[in-house]
Amino acid sequence: MARREAGEPFWRISVDEAREMLYGGNAVVIDVRDPNEWAAGHVKGAIHVPVDDVLARIGELPRDKDLLFICAQGVRSGLACEMAAALGLDMERLYNIEEGTATWIGRSYPTEYGPGA
Repeated sequence: MARREAGEPFWRISVDEAREMLYGGNAVVIDVRDPNEWAAGHVKGAIHVPVDDVLARIGELPRDKDLLFICAQGVRSGLACEMAAALGLDMERLYNIEEGTATWIGRSYPTEYGPGA
């Protein structure tokens, strides 16, 4: 179940919760890992915005959907959530997928590979 730690401007969710939200139709996954990690496998349909580029590319993120940030283990995605909140995105729509991409792939959830996906 989505939860928020004291002082955090985002919700923490599991890979399973993210999958349910994503396929509910009103959410998008934002992968903040580096290009090599992205090419090795990412959530199908995710938007790739490396964490170092979040501030410069914040305008590319949809404001009418829940934003599900993912990385390898939840650290960089948590940072990306913090940046998005600081730049004025709705905190109620920011989610950190704590378990990371390896768990997503390990569960055989829809995954794409390669740099161009």
